[in-house]
Amino acid sequence: MLLRTGGEDRAAFDELYRLTNAKLFGITLRICGERQAAEDVLHEVYITIWKRASGWEPGRASPITWLATIARNRAIDWRRAQGVRRTSSIDDAPDIADPSEGAERAMLANEDTRRLLDCLDGLDGQQRDAIRTAFFDGVTYAELAIARAVPLGTMKSWVRRGLARLKDCLRG
Repeated sequence: MLLRTGGEDRAAFDELYRLTNAKLFGITLRICGERQAAEDVLHEVYITIWKRASGWEPGRASPITWLATIARNRAIDWRRAQGVRRTSSIDDAPDIADPSEGAERAMLANEDTRRLLDCLDGLDGQQRDAIRTAFFDGVTYAELAIARAVPLGTMKSWVRRGLARLKDCLRG
């Protein structure tokens, strides 16, 4: 798929995006620390992928390693470029505030977050740790398996079973 993307195959690029955007977003979010910044960086990542896919060498790195490296490097570049962060005066607060974000919406978001965390707490320790690390920190299953000294298949099973239990909990 990456080779086809390198040949400017739009359908291959769309499929590549569909399969990898969650993983790459996790990487950018972990490094940037801000959702909006991570989304902006992710946009740059996919522009870079589109432009450089023809330069990917199958023998040097797996596709996901190559893609993750681009995401990581772009996010690190963003962090470095931030330097001292610009702040706004408190007098500008009325201009900065987002009027579309109402108290009800914030309450619902907090309720959803609380429910998710409660469901995560209901998982056994291995599943909870694997899911949090994989999805919130952007660590790959292979990296998790190595860190926990378990086979890759075992790690995938922990995550798969944990996600199934999480899904049931959130529906119930």
